[in-house]
Amino acid sequence: MTGLGRRARNLEELGINMGALHASAPQVHYRPLEPQPGDVFITSWAKSGTTLMQQMFHQIRMVAATGAGDMDFDDISRMTPWEDTAMMVDLDMKMPQRAAPRGFKSHQAYENLPAGGRYIVTLRDPKETYVSFFRFFDGWHIERGSMSLEEFWPLWLGGGPGGCDYFTHLLSWYARRDAPDTLLASYRWAAKNRAAMIARMAAFLGLELDAEQAALVEEMTSREFMHAHHDRFDDGMICRAMEERLGIPDDADSTKVQAVGSDAGVIPPAIAAQIDAMWAQRVLPVTGHPDFANLAATLED
Repeated sequence: MTGLGRRARNLEELGINMGALHASAPQVHYRPLEPQPGDVFITSWAKSGTTLMQQMFHQIRMVAATGAGDMDFDDISRMTPWEDTAMMVDLDMKMPQRAAPRGFKSHQAYENLPAGGRYIVTLRDPKETYVSFFRFFDGWHIERGSMSLEEFWPLWLGGGPGGCDYFTHLLSWYARRDAPDTLLASYRWAAKNRAAMIARMAAFLGLELDAEQAALVEEMTSREFMHAHHDRFDDGMICRAMEERLGIPDDADSTKVQAVGSDAGVIPPAIAAQIDAMWAQRVLPVTGHPDFANLAATLED
């Protein structure tokens, strides 16, 4: 199967390119994940804080182990590998990691992950994820300007790699908000209260940081620091695979760390109404929370 040799201009073409990318994976280095007790899965939904949590996790464990932070990598997802794309980028999921505990990226619900692990999850307003997801794909997987926010709906609804939709993910993890193996927070709270989130995560991991070490992690997880090092957070491994196997130049701004956050206010009214209707149908009856802000407030005490 061959791709288009260019970025997709619609969802059908995106499927062709992604299918070709998977089909042409060389599998020289790839070995599947073999879970171990105590593994940590950073498993926020797409565009809900995964990259920030990956960086925070990696810097906490490196500072605890070595006394110093670590930016000596090309892609944060090499430090915390992602099983759903590991075959695509020919990545060995069993490779040694630089410090304990082992950590892995995911966007999955609890039921789809190995049992016996520990789970770090941030939740985000669905309308913010919609806009952020669109911004991420526009100009990278999708030719810039070729798809409208309205046309993006099926891609958001499908949930990206792994196929876990937003509402399944949210309900799965909200149900585990008090489980000792789960650290759950809202993305907005974690981003605005990084010092508190760092303290929570370090305690969750059983790692100790002194005040100076915690301040270093806080600095290295700021938007300004991560944006200055945006090439470490741009899915570089996938970009290179797209260039090598699909002929799509590795010249897009695929960074996940934008200088300015996504504004849910730009979402088309028809899309906002569909998201509200799905929340009322799926989330409200289970949680009693009429919207995300109401639900998030219960996690921010």
